[in-house]
Amino acid sequence: MNNEFGKAYIDWCRFRLMKQYWPRVESCMSELTDEEVWWRQHETNNSVGNLILHLTGNLRQFILSGVGGAKDLRNKDKEFSERQRISKEELIQELQEALFAADETLSRLDAGRLLETTIVQDRERRIFEIIAVVVEHFALHCGQIIYITKLKTGKDLKF
Repeated sequence: MNNEFGKAYIDWCRFRLMKQYWPRVESCMSELTDEEVWWRQHETNNSVGNLILHLTGNLRQFILSGVGGAKDLRNKDKEFSERQRISKEELIQELQEALFAADETLSRLDAGRLLETTIVQDRERRIFEIIAVVVEHFALHCGQIIYITKLKTGKDLKF
């Protein structure tokens, strides 16, 4: 793979996560109360709190473990089943720590590794695919968080 292209790809992914999606999630969290963070219209829906836990788990498993080599400690089921009212401050701190650690991992990633394979969720994947999955996944749930925030606050968030 062309290292110049690979570096541009990594930089673009880092930009999307850190400069586009993260500020929007952080802004939404500042608009919501602790109660609203855990609101769900139906039991089958995810709350913003569950989505934050899920994004944190995904970053840790895919980037910190899959790309960076850290031990995978994810409990994906708990991300969705959690009903304890974890404070929004704690939730955002955990996500921020995972996101900043993922960004640091990506900043050190040699573009020559993008075609290498590794195992994530019992499936062999190329490094570039792992990164793409994380960016797409973060965007999807960022949109859900924005939508729930608009539902609960009635505000135009100007994104």
